[in-house]
Amino acid sequence: MPDLRRQIFESGKTVSRKAASREASRNGSRASSKQTSRQGSRNASRQPSDEEDSGFTSDDTAMSIGSLDDENPETDNPDWEQELSDRIQEILDRKRSSVQGREEALQAFNRLTKYHYTVEELNGAVPDLLAAFARSVRTEVSTREATLALRAIELLALSAFDNTIFENAEPLLTRTVRDATSAVVKTAAIHCLGACTIFGGAGEGGILEQMTFLLDIIASDGQSVEATDDPTVVTAAIQQWGFLATEIDDYESESEEAVQIFMDQLDSADSNVQIAAGENIALLYEKSYTPQEDDDDEESDNSEEIDEQKVDNTPGPKLVKRYNAYHNTPELESQLKNLATIHHKRISKRDKKSLHSNFASILTTVENPRRGPRYNTAIDQDTNRHYGSTLTVKIGRHGIMSIDRWWKWIRLTSLRRVLQGGFAEHYFQGNRAVLNSLPVMMRMPEQGSGTNDRQGARKAAKMRNSRRWTAQHSDDDEE
Repeated sequence: MPDLRRQIFESGKTVSRKAASREASRNGSRASSKQTSRQGSRNASRQPSDEEDSGFTSDDTAMSIGSLDDENPETDNPDWEQELSDRIQEILDRKRSSVQGREEALQAFNRLTKYHYTVEELNGAVPDLLAAFARSVRTEVSTREATLALRAIELLALSAFDNTIFENAEPLLTRTVRDATSAVVKTAAIHCLGACTIFGGAGEGGILEQMTFLLDIIASDGQSVEATDDPTVVTAAIQQWGFLATEIDDYESESEEAVQIFMDQLDSADSNVQIAAGENIALLYEKSYTPQEDDDDEESDNSEEIDEQKVDNTPGPKLVKRYNAYHNTPELESQLKNLATIHHKRISKRDKKSLHSNFASILTTVENPRRGPRYNTAIDQDTNRHYGSTLTVKIGRHGIMSIDRWWKWIRLTSLRRVLQGGFAEHYFQGNRAVLNSLPVMMRMPEQGSGTNDRQGARKAAKMRNSRRWTAQHSDDDEE
């Protein structure tokens, strides 16, 4: 595969204006970033929920998801199928619509598809809906209509299980990221592009192409898409790059360049940019280790690492190092340690706490890529070995999801950003996109569960397993 730097900085298609002097631009952008980010990054990085406006938040970068047991406001809406049908007709009937009417219809569509698994209700309507959403994005009559339409495309890709969405939506989304006049719309388009790439049928070639596009945005601090030093745009690009990277098994030849680009973003004045970049670095180090194979038993060089994993009590299969994720890990570790203990007066308490907890976990993985995301890590004074508890997330009242690898964490946070309080509904109703993204085990809590909870859990598990079995055999039949 071609060198990433060559693709980014020599390609006439995506080259940024400051590519000719990377070091000079890096110094300049840091100074500029501190001015722009300090004034507005905290407010700009948080957009309202889709009940209010666009529905995109960047706080999901931080390890703050302890439970996905959000209240579902649609529980007492027995007529939601009819409401969805009516809203779809409103969206498709654009001739007599107003901007306000389209915004209300899009908002209702997003609410219904977020809190209900609507694959059957959307059957046959995907091309027409995609065309209608595209018109709202293309005209950009109002920022709110455009962002709601982009979110609708995202939810459509996640719900419809239609492999034609990417090829039909990608040109529009790429153009919107480049040419939209609003940074909010650019940010929404980047998130939407990531979802369509993963769930809309892009394939590995399409995923790698979009990763290069996003890496250009990151390396140029947003300048390649006319969003210079905008922290929301850069954060979105970093988050979606990581989401796409979880689908790529072999990233050895590009790892060095990618880690360097994300290291540069660790100097950002915006904590969301820093944390998202750190998570991608942890993911790249994790990818440099793969499960032990039969012929690895004969390789003496790996025996010490395998024995260390046994002492470390790291869950899952034995992992063996395959390549160096980056040539200067000590330099990277030093930078991560500084962020894990930073105490600058100009940093808010909230950002400081977030940086400390996230970079302590990121550093743990870089030091030993067999260790995934953890809330608590410590060192045994007798053995000098690290130990800690694996990150777990409660989903509804029915079970606990173990997040023991960075790829699971990144996928979970990406899905959580799209579905928000509707995540559990989509999981337990058997959304194929969600189930295929998170092949993790669910288990009942051992304590504190009443009879009704246990019965509900069994029913949900039975439904989920049935849908998973049906989806698997349906795919086999198609092949």
